[in-house]
Amino acid sequence: MAKASAKKAGANAKPKVRARAKAIAVKRSPKLKSRKRAAKARGADFVVNARRKHDFVVKKFRPEDFRNDGLRSYALYRDLGIKDATHGMAVAHVIKLVGKCDPRAVSKLHTHEADFQMIYVLKGSMTGEYEGHGVHVVTEGDCWLQPKNIKHKVLDYSPDCELLEIVMPAEFRTVELE
Repeated sequence: MAKASAKKAGANAKPKVRARAKAIAVKRSPKLKSRKRAAKARGADFVVNARRKHDFVVKKFRPEDFRNDGLRSYALYRDLGIKDATHGMAVAHVIKLVGKCDPRAVSKLHTHEADFQMIYVLKGSMTGEYEGHGVHVVTEGDCWLQPKNIKHKVLDYSPDCELLEIVMPAEFRTVELE
């Protein structure tokens, strides 16, 4: 008997939830349409969803994909196809630091005008200095998140250092301070 009443309650619950969801959707639609009309009347573009859907992408590893066309002359960059797949929302690349670290070329204070910048150490190690946070040595498996415009510089890296960097938006400005 208890099973029968539980089934009956469960059967009744679903239509109520669906009906409530439909009512909510109906209530929101006129507001959305009126906001669109008001925005157009002001001459503004109204964007319901500011982000386009991401494309599906698979990027197979090929050593020849590392290029020296990135931000730093002492690094090779392998684009992972995220910039195109996200229509510029984000960029992701593997950075391979090349040769022995030369502090004269590497240790330049700078900032990045990026909303999000996360770096993950794939191989080796890197030492960096970050304004207000001191010097940090990061090794394989470590990661860090850099706030927008934090002043920082690379102090040293191992010859086998490889990093995964993800930045949003894909196009961002770097400001050299030295």
